[in-house]
Amino acid sequence: MQDAGDERCMRRAIELARQGEGRVEPNPMVGAVIAADGHVVGEGFHERFGGPHAEVVALAAAGQAARGATLFVTLEPCCHHGKTPPCTDAILGAGIRRVVVAVGDPFPDVAGRGIAALRAAGLVVETGVCEAEARRLTSPFRMLVTQGRPWVIAKWAASLDGLLAAPPGADRWISSPESRAIVHELRGRIDAILVGIGTALADDPMLSARPEGPRRSLRIVLDSAARLPLESRLVRTAREWPLLVAAGPSADPARVAALEAAGAEVWRSEAGDHHEQLTCLLGELGRRRHTNILVEGGAGVFDAFFRADLADEIWAFTSPKIFGPGVGDTCGSRTSLARLPETPPMDVEAVSHPGGDLFVRGLVRKRQDPVG
Repeated sequence: MQDAGDERCMRRAIELARQGEGRVEPNPMVGAVIAADGHVVGEGFHERFGGPHAEVVALAAAGQAARGATLFVTLEPCCHHGKTPPCTDAILGAGIRRVVVAVGDPFPDVAGRGIAALRAAGLVVETGVCEAEARRLTSPFRMLVTQGRPWVIAKWAASLDGLLAAPPGADRWISSPESRAIVHELRGRIDAILVGIGTALADDPMLSARPEGPRRSLRIVLDSAARLPLESRLVRTAREWPLLVAAGPSADPARVAALEAAGAEVWRSEAGDHHEQLTCLLGELGRRRHTNILVEGGAGVFDAFFRADLADEIWAFTSPKIFGPGVGDTCGSRTSLARLPETPPMDVEAVSHPGGDLFVRGLVRKRQDPVG
């Protein structure tokens, strides 16, 4: 049974860690709290990629009060030289007596070695306090490290009768302004935003965050034939905001050259199978150290990710609007949730009602757990 004081301090460390979201990737979000005689004497979190780790920030805040105290940290302390010195050295140098770790670090240069080094130096090290919460906190990082691909969030907004796009003549937006603000905040801390060519042609989107967040996401269009128009807003802004067109092996070389001349990057898959193309694309994004990507449709793209078991999280907004029978057929197949026969079950994490919509967020129940 977990000690109530230990759990309270670890939950505070998790709360701190979340403040680094969108700024620390591809590093994990990490928080740390230092307590002595039942009182917090220092706390901190990893604030930005390349900056001091959470333990170092908390130790600096605690100063001499860290000597003989307990350090609570959401992820196993590093024990190797990366962009910063080993946190284990800082912990030992500060005179910490006890370390409580929520979850181990899967990164190969750590992976239990940090805990082992602290124990070998005579510190008391305990693990597993708030482990499930800390594991969820680091799930995108764990996916990147263990599977070599980013964490995939599938996001859609739908009417009550399942349409993903409003019919001609109706208000362009299905979801409320409050729901759209939530999505723009997510866009501002994500590495990439992906849509299919059908959505790009029909909506002519920008796929940007308004206002901008801490990250400027790569915009990706799945476009096997390289059909994206040069006059589209995506291509016209490609020199200011990065754009990647994911083309297939049969794409017209002239179309590829024109897109590249306009400032877009064209990534070509040699695989003809859609499943293999998605897998290869995610592998390429993983090599670029992208940690999170947002998939925004249309229905065929969602279906492809679900069939390939490559979606990890769902953000679903349902508006109380009803457009009526038959409207989905006139709008096109990309706009209907009925086109998602393979949608897997979801373990709900949060439910809210922004602007009268129903917003459900949760994890895709995988056929097998890819990150452990």
